[in-house]
Amino acid sequence: MQGWDITPSGVQSVTSLVGDAMDDVAKSVKSYGTNIGSAASSAGTLSGVYGPAPTGPIGAALGLFVEKTAGDVLFLGARAAKSVNGAREATAYYVVGDLDMASTAGHKALSAPKVELPKPGDQPGGEK
Repeated sequence: MQGWDITPSGVQSVTSLVGDAMDDVAKSVKSYGTNIGSAASSAGTLSGVYGPAPTGPIGAALGLFVEKTAGDVLFLGARAAKSVNGAREATAYYVVGDLDMASTAGHKALSAPKVELPKPGDQPGGEK
């Protein structure tokens, strides 16, 4: 692509800032998961005076909310990571003078990432 005028240090600076923001979002998502679990267990139940309390209507609603929004939350991180990695890859090709590969890398980064929700019982890293 003719007319490219990229400053690699500028790309590195911006992608570094995005990486820092992604770290902050990851911490917030982890906190969200902890807090939503606490809220669900603290919301009370309609019964369960003896033994472990069953999930009440508020806890069940929070569980449904998390279930329905989990894909969107995971997509945010995947989209940001794909964009940052694509920008870095395209810039690397640009630096070595391969503008066709730089263009290809940039276009690949624009496609939506595939996000798979963890299955019940899965642990981070794909372990069971």
